[in-house]
Amino acid sequence: MAEKDTQFSGKIKQKGIFDFKKFYNFAYDWLRDENYKVIEKNYTEEITGDSKKIEIRWIAKKKISDYFQFVIQTDWLILNMKNVEVQKEGKKVKMNSGEPELKIKGILVKDYEHRWEDIPFFKLLRGIYDKYIIRSRVEEYEDKVLDETEEYIAQCKSYLTIEGKSISHKDYD
Repeated sequence: MAEKDTQFSGKIKQKGIFDFKKFYNFAYDWLRDENYKVIEKNYTEEITGDSKKIEIRWIAKKKISDYFQFVIQTDWLILNMKNVEVQKEGKKVKMNSGEPELKIKGILVKDYEHRWEDIPFFKLLRGIYDKYIIRSRVEEYEDKVLDETEEYIAQCKSYLTIEGKSISHKDYD
C-alpha cells in the first residue's frame, strides 16, 4: 500500500454572497493550471425549500516521479445556498448567498504505484530507502506539497474576498 503523509490540513469558511459556478471553476482551473488531474469523487445536492446543501469531494493528483505523487483533497460543503440578485459594478447580476466551507488536505504519497509492496523484503527496503537514502528529497517534497496547498487555499480565499467586496451589499436580498 502506498504511504500517505498529510502535510497540511486546513479550511476556508465564509458566509455571504458568491458565485458558486465561477468559484467552482476558479478552484478547478487553478488545480489544472498547476498540473493536477482533478477527479470529482462525489457531488450531491439536497434541496430544502428555496435553499440547497451541496457536498463535493475532489481528489487532485500530480505525478512528481515514479515514486512520489502530490494529492490535494478538497471537501466542499455549502449550506443554505440560495439564488440572489445583487448590484455588481452598477448592474444587476444573479449570484448565490450561502455558507461555503472547503476542507483541504495536502498529501505526499510515496510508492503510489505500489512497486515495493508485493514482497515483504522490498517493503523493508522501502523504509530504509525513505529514511536514509532519499531523506532530503522526501523533506523537499513535503515542503513543496505544503507550499502548493497553502497557495491553493490563499488563492481560493482571495477569490471569495475579492468577489464579495465587488458587490453593493445594500442591494441584495
